[in-house]
Amino acid sequence: MDMAMTKGLIEKSRRTAVVMLRLESLILVALIIYLALLDALRSHPLSAPLALAGDFIGLALGALGLFACSISYARGKSWGRAPAVLANLIALGVAYFMASGSFYVGAIPLGILGFLTAAASLLGYDPESSS
Repeated sequence: MDMAMTKGLIEKSRRTAVVMLRLESLILVALIIYLALLDALRSHPLSAPLALAGDFIGLALGALGLFACSISYARGKSWGRAPAVLANLIALGVAYFMASGSFYVGAIPLGILGFLTAAASLLGYDPESSS
């Protein structure tokens, strides 16, 4: 590959990583809203409210972390690369276990999203332009 083609691939991957990481952040926020509505509309009291609170906290921290990684990519900085890749490798593991439990409706989209975002995150960093 020549240098111009390599730079073009890095730039396209960087822009894709920004979009995909922000999409993942929005999905986590949507899960928070879904869980909150599910709890609010239930007819009987929740048996483990602290577990739901833990879900909210974990999802919120994940959304903030992924969004912060997208900011890193948008600014051409390197600090968001490792957490973005690791988070999406974890998502691939979760998708695998979803598939092994025959929950393909969740496993397939999560696997595709995790793979594409991990690939874009890996390829979207140019060490020469970062400081």
